[in-house]
Amino acid sequence: MASLSSASASLVRAPTQLPCFRLNHGKVQSLSRYSKTKSTHLSINSGVRMCSVSASDSPLSTSTYEVSKKVWIWTENSQVMTAAVERGWNTFLFSSENQGLASEWSTIAFIDPLFIREGEIFNNTGEKVATIFLVSTPSDLKKLQPEAGHVGNVVIDLQDWQVIPAENIVAEFQGSQTTVLAISKSPVEAQLFLEALEHGLGGVVLKAENVKAVLDLKEYFDRRNEVHNRLSLTKATITRVHAVGMGDRVCVDLCSIMRPGEGLLVGSFARGLFLVHSECLESNYIASRPFRVNAGPVHAYVAIPGGKTSYLSELKAGKEVIVVDQTGKMRTAIVGRVKIETRPLILVEAKIDVNDRTIYSILLQTAETVALVCPHEGNQMRKTAIPVTSLKARDEVLVRLQGGARHTGIEIEEFIVEN
Repeated sequence: MASLSSASASLVRAPTQLPCFRLNHGKVQSLSRYSKTKSTHLSINSGVRMCSVSASDSPLSTSTYEVSKKVWIWTENSQVMTAAVERGWNTFLFSSENQGLASEWSTIAFIDPLFIREGEIFNNTGEKVATIFLVSTPSDLKKLQPEAGHVGNVVIDLQDWQVIPAENIVAEFQGSQTTVLAISKSPVEAQLFLEALEHGLGGVVLKAENVKAVLDLKEYFDRRNEVHNRLSLTKATITRVHAVGMGDRVCVDLCSIMRPGEGLLVGSFARGLFLVHSECLESNYIASRPFRVNAGPVHAYVAIPGGKTSYLSELKAGKEVIVVDQTGKMRTAIVGRVKIETRPLILVEAKIDVNDRTIYSILLQTAETVALVCPHEGNQMRKTAIPVTSLKARDEVLVRLQGGARHTGIEIEEFIVEN
């Protein structure tokens, strides 16, 4: 097997914890299928805290956010093990009959081996660290209750429904010190468990025999971590506002409500994206639509998660974009609908400095409900946004500066001239 990267070798062994739950009725079901067959190695990461660290050339600020969700991987595949360890997930579970695999993997990677015996999970020293609980009926779910004053782990295996039981468990265990993890057969299932009732379960056990599942789950964590950073926004000065004629513009309707000061990052060039305000502000002539951003023509770039961009024309229901406010705080939102209609357009150009030769531009629909977000000064907010119909030279707006060269939305290093 290929050797691990140097980054993997530096991983710190995480401490394990005792289980912390009791049952209202009966005992925990003994899961012999977890302890008596070779096909059950739970690859577990029992205590790793995921964090996103911004590199110097990252599109994000240098702040970091730790997501205290446990990720346990269920696998017999050494390549999956390697991928998990390289991404910070280094605790693995094995059946009691398969300690040889644990010994083999321990010689090539820094891992925490745990072992399943009769529905319970033990560490290398024989200390019980978790219990597995099978949920196949509503009555099974009612038996699972937190016990005050105890700290530990319980792994649930949801045999039938998933979303509603997970939500019930989140509600039941809120405020307790119990960490509840759910066995997931895919990254999509894992996401459901991690987002149940917004807060989610304490972690997941990803049952995977292919590396892609690990990569997809890590990408999901990176996206979640990303929204807790702040984008660096720059004050730009308007140099020209000019009506240009008709064009096909895109309205992006999200599955989320936006607040004053929030919008999408859009621009004609990837090197500078303007913060286009949502239609959340009230007016005398039309009702507010706080889910909508009248974003610009079909050719324009829009910022999406992962530091990438997409053409507005490529957005469709189900895709994700990032919503940003005046302070650079951002969150992800799902596109619910995209409307493309022919409307009159106005060209807006801006510079960061009067003597700067680089021009940043955006085309927008000529309408009073379309606006660009203004900068804020300290704790004192000036007006939130300026309608494009009132925009003039020397007005100040917010722009996101980044690399201009793109390949399929990904920033790359290359020579490029755009006008």
